[in-house]
Amino acid sequence: MIRFLQRPILFLRDRFSEKNFFILSSILVGITSGLAAVVLKYFVHKIGVLVTYSRQIETFFIFAIIPLAGILLTVLFVRYVLQNSLKKGSAEITYWIIKKSAFIPANNIFGHLLTSAMTVGFGGSLGLESPMVSIGSAIGSNYGRTYGLSYKERTMLIGCGAAAGIAAAFNAPIAGVLFVVEVLLVNVSVSAFIPLIISAACGALLSKIMLAEGITLAFSLQKPFNYNNVPFYILLGIFCGLTSICYARIFHGVESKIAQVKNIWHKAIVGGILLFIILIFFPPLFGEGYESVKLLEGKNALALIDGSILAPLINSETILLIFIFALIFFKMIAAAITLGSGGNGGSFAPSLVIGSFLGFLFSRLINTLRVIQLPISNFTLVGMAGILSGVFYAPLTGIFLIAEITGGYNLMIPLMIVSSLSLLVAHLFEPLSMEGKKLSIMLRSTVESRDKLVLSKIDLADLVESNFSSVPVDAKLSDLVKVIATSKRNLFPVIDSKNELVGLIHLDQVRSVMFDRVNHDVMTVKDLMEKPKVIVDINEGLHGVLAKFDQSNQWNLPVVDNGIYLGFLSKSSILSRYRKELIEFS
Repeated sequence: MIRFLQRPILFLRDRFSEKNFFILSSILVGITSGLAAVVLKYFVHKIGVLVTYSRQIETFFIFAIIPLAGILLTVLFVRYVLQNSLKKGSAEITYWIIKKSAFIPANNIFGHLLTSAMTVGFGGSLGLESPMVSIGSAIGSNYGRTYGLSYKERTMLIGCGAAAGIAAAFNAPIAGVLFVVEVLLVNVSVSAFIPLIISAACGALLSKIMLAEGITLAFSLQKPFNYNNVPFYILLGIFCGLTSICYARIFHGVESKIAQVKNIWHKAIVGGILLFIILIFFPPLFGEGYESVKLLEGKNALALIDGSILAPLINSETILLIFIFALIFFKMIAAAITLGSGGNGGSFAPSLVIGSFLGFLFSRLINTLRVIQLPISNFTLVGMAGILSGVFYAPLTGIFLIAEITGGYNLMIPLMIVSSLSLLVAHLFEPLSMEGKKLSIMLRSTVESRDKLVLSKIDLADLVESNFSSVPVDAKLSDLVKVIATSKRNLFPVIDSKNELVGLIHLDQVRSVMFDRVNHDVMTVKDLMEKPKVIVDINEGLHGVLAKFDQSNQWNLPVVDNGIYLGFLSKSSILSRYRKELIEFS
């Protein structure tokens, strides 16, 4: 079947110009990625219908244990079918772009499709958007591999697939494009927007045609923007930034704790039991949580307590608001538990749900004080953009996503205020987003500029030169002279019995004594060597290495791995490789 589909594309590739074929490719990738996102959304919706039906015929305690089944199925599939090869998150996609020449394994397509459906469909407290991005990216990469496209074209098709996935998830093509530009790809040129827009439009169109009303997230704007509420939007923006930092730190803390459980089955069971405990108290945290957002936006907050064992205790406005505040906190924990215990999903949906809770809680509290009456539905929606911006450091995505799913731009000003302030506050505490921090650890560097992106593509190990003749630390000058006679280098590393670097000898420094034979058996290498002023660790990033070259004013620096001598790194080889990568990138 696949070969049957490939033949007409190959036929067109041979007859189209390079530019026209790439535009065709962006359309095909957009349609395929959008279709995959629609299938995933529909599949999870149908699972959710079955699970909800079981809730009506069983006790809620049985209903709350269902997420454990989803996590166990996901772990089982990843372990035995995918051989633990499934990578999660946008940081992994960027890493594949930078370090793996934009080649993403094909098993990421069906791997993310099935595992995220099992996790979220069975009630795991995560979202489908991150898997959709991963699926679309893998589709774009493998399309580029199949038809022999260049690195730059493969990278753009990865972005096209991701944009189509987000666009299909929310029927929001502009948000899909902006997500790719802000989160996935660095320094995208203006010309790159054309294929991204085409792909996102294809994804959104498929979503519009194929998904029934209610499956995608959509709202109707309740009240127009009132400039008198600007001070309260400013306050909400600050709270969103602080909440985003709490989300990032709680998420990381909970994941780290769960990671201490080494056995994957024990980890999955522990995670499922913890989710069970949380859900019997807070049922709205089951699954993506978008139904809760619709309840808040529709001013039906009391329906959130349905099924909770706390319901009999919630008999006043104050207790209800405390319950919603607890939902914010426990949504962070539930999302981290689901992912950390082996489930698959992303932080997109949790950030939107937390934002809706925060916006509702903030406006409801202000209204309770009777100082002013704020439009609760507006603040609920704007809060979603605020948390999304603060978690992903993607304010434009947050702004235009809410604008698109509300069907208008009447909230543009408050969206801009809250999103920008949330990002500003979050950035004060954490220079990098959650995914940005993960990527920086993987690359040992950040990639916020084109120069850093190009340098991050270069592997330090590939540039180490090992043709320097080493000298034992206990050798005599006569031994050193023999080594110098057969070497084409003027720099000699001195190593001990454990092959650890202990010093360096420069030919110019020993030239005056090496020709006097009287010194040959008297002087030792240890007498002649000098301690290396600067040493490069093999695990360092090239940005830091270049800084060491500048500080030391040297053109060759020794490289070690935990003290073990490996070779030397040449500044000229780095610059030469950088020039080559820059040409390919451009």
